[in-house]
Amino acid sequence: MVFSQTAEYALRAIVWLAAHREAAHTTRQIARGTKVPADYLSKVLQSLGRAGYVSSQRGLHGGFVLAVEPRELSILDVINVVDPLQRIRECPLGIEMHGANLCLLHQRLDRAIAEVERVFATSTVADVLRDRGPGASSPLCESGTPDAPPKAARHAPAPPPRSRALDRSRGGSRSPRRKPHGSGS
Repeated sequence: MVFSQTAEYALRAIVWLAAHREAAHTTRQIARGTKVPADYLSKVLQSLGRAGYVSSQRGLHGGFVLAVEPRELSILDVINVVDPLQRIRECPLGIEMHGANLCLLHQRLDRAIAEVERVFATSTVADVLRDRGPGASSPLCESGTPDAPPKAARHAPAPPPRSRALDRSRGGSRSPRRKPHGSGS
């Protein structure tokens, strides 16, 4: 992955808040909608608040709201608040003769990171919410409404236990029974 889980969580929270601008939302509501652990999300929201991207409201109808227009907030802005992308400025192996003159491998890696940075800098939260081509899903589309309970997990019925006889008929082997430790036979 190009960026950290913390950056992913911050992006999920920002996109979710941008999609649910009608009211303030509690950390628990945002956590449920973004599938981010609430305790961790709380720390991420604090960082986003210090950067001025979200604001918190106290009281009965309190919670978090997006504090900037989605069209004015780039994906890179959000990532840079919690865990900036690390460009390769000097030899990561510490080879003194390389210094700032990167080898071809590290030059290419740095160019790739620079391209990711460029794409993220030119992609806004509004773009993420708006740009859905044919067959593309909505960001966090499973999240539903802020107060909706999470969808119940749908489990397929468990397959019946496999028969040892069936395993042997397919060429499988049956492991010999072990005698309990300490038995004298």
